[in-house]
Amino acid sequence: MATGQINSFDTLTKHVVDSFPLNTDTVLRIKNLNPYFSIHVDSSLSYNLEINRDETKYYWYLRNSPVGLKINKDNGILTFKADKSYFLSGKLKYDNEYKVTMGVQNLDNPSDHIDTFFSIQFYNTEIIQSRIKPSVTSVLTVDEGDTVSFRIQCENGNFPIENITFFANTPLKNYTLVRKCDDDFVWTPPFDFVKDTDPGKERIVNLSFVGANRFMIKDTATVKIIVRDALNYPLALQEYQLQAKYVNTYILQLKYAFLQLDKNVKRTKTTRTTFDVTGSTSALSGTVMTSSASEGTVKAGKIMAGVGVSLVPIKEAVAPAKVFDQNQASSVRSAIKRLDYMLKDNNLVGERDADITKKTNKLKEELKQAQIQLIDVPVEFTNDMTEEELNEYFNSPKVQKKYRTSRKK
Repeated sequence: MATGQINSFDTLTKHVVDSFPLNTDTVLRIKNLNPYFSIHVDSSLSYNLEINRDETKYYWYLRNSPVGLKINKDNGILTFKADKSYFLSGKLKYDNEYKVTMGVQNLDNPSDHIDTFFSIQFYNTEIIQSRIKPSVTSVLTVDEGDTVSFRIQCENGNFPIENITFFANTPLKNYTLVRKCDDDFVWTPPFDFVKDTDPGKERIVNLSFVGANRFMIKDTATVKIIVRDALNYPLALQEYQLQAKYVNTYILQLKYAFLQLDKNVKRTKTTRTTFDVTGSTSALSGTVMTSSASEGTVKAGKIMAGVGVSLVPIKEAVAPAKVFDQNQASSVRSAIKRLDYMLKDNNLVGERDADITKKTNKLKEELKQAQIQLIDVPVEFTNDMTEEELNEYFNSPKVQKKYRTSRKK
């Protein structure tokens, strides 16, 4: 019996098949887009943008780009030279974020494109400090009662001034507080601001305006105000008007006193004239009657002549001459004329008469002298006549003629 050997062969064939699909980009995209650029002044930017496609078939572009920013339309290289002249001319600003729209477009397929944006900002390491600039010079000279008004302006650097603090070397009242740029400082020095002890009748006020930005970097501006002593004209005007009123009132009182004195003198004069006429008539009649043939008539004539002579002492006893009253009336009239003249001579001129104090004092002095001179003259404070009636009587032709100074030849 023969034995045999069977050779076994591996009939299983191993077939390896890759079951994972091949990954491919189907959407156009920018592979290295930087959303934010920060560039120093006087530096350069060169940045190559890349896409997931063959760049030879695509076109690059920018929209709303700041001055100087460019992109190569063929290869997407973004370039910029931040020249300082752009900022000095105002075309570009520091710390201002510029939003730039950019895109890439397939030259053969209009629908194959992408639009996006990035931001770019410029900064400067050179610090330009903000300054406070008042709208006036550093030294002002004003008088009491005048209004000081000026604006606090700001010259902004890298960081603008955000708040302003005010200081003064002396307490002030009734002023406007400055808190920010372009605020107005308004202050009126009161009339009693300068004291008698201040040298040269002047007082110096130093104003300090301290501005600070958000980093508390400060700048200070100082304004020196020299306040000079000045007349309180509204108060002086009230005092002048009050003094003029006193003078006018006293003049009216004197006119009424003159009227009473003049009437008394006039009444006495009338009575004495009556006695004189009666005495003369009686004497003349007696003289005529004594030459008559009738004895009775002659006796009556002698009596009439005696009556005429006897009326003279009776006249002096009943109506003595009012020499004192006449002199008082003349003095009162002279005082009235003088006070009237002083009122006219010291009238105010213009809106602000510089001599108002002198004129007020002159009226006070003249009124005082007149009151002392006529201290014995009874002055009525009330009367039943109006000012027009008193003036009409005082200025009447008869009174003017009666008290007119006569010239001696």
